[in-house]
Amino acid sequence: MALTALEFLGLVAFAASGALAAVRARLDVFGVVVVGLTTALGGGVIRDVLLGIHPPTTLRNWPYLAVCAATALVVFAFHPQVARLRRAVLLADALGLGVFATSGTTIALNSGATVYAACLIGMTTGIGGGAVRDLLLREIPLVLRKEIYAVAALAGAVLVAIGHELRWPAGPVTIVAAAAVVAVRMLALWRHWNAPVARPPGPELRT
Repeated sequence: MALTALEFLGLVAFAASGALAAVRARLDVFGVVVVGLTTALGGGVIRDVLLGIHPPTTLRNWPYLAVCAATALVVFAFHPQVARLRRAVLLADALGLGVFATSGTTIALNSGATVYAACLIGMTTGIGGGAVRDLLLREIPLVLRKEIYAVAALAGAVLVAIGHELRWPAGPVTIVAAAAVVAVRMLALWRHWNAPVARPPGPELRT
């Protein structure tokens, strides 16, 4: 029950961030809904495909689609007000990252995946929808840029895997791990922490 509630919370968070990005890209209402749905459901679809769950869970249960579409429409209708809430949007995106990275790891472990595979699948669940969103909007995916994003998702996945191996209660472990992902992501934004980036080549290496 707790896992389902967390998933819906993550869906709303990711759908809102995706819809707002689509509004900024000047897409029409249909485009905003599509990008919102893709951002929210993309990671879960990738997770289920990797785990051999067909059709994907989010495509079998209409509430997932309905919640995401409704969220995208609300953002489209009230985007000026939403855009002013920059910190809230960043927090929503971090929340979605934490929820999906940790719940994805839990689902993978419950499906019989190895710890190593579950961590990678969990990370992919967290970052997958955002990566597809950025590709649709013709941007370099956020996970390939210097910001601390995928690393935070992987850290949360590892925490869930450790809890699983130690046989700790799955619900509390997932919540704590998700909170850790959100904390790392927001702290990185606040402190301007970035992953290392290669220096531009010197004149002798440019063609």
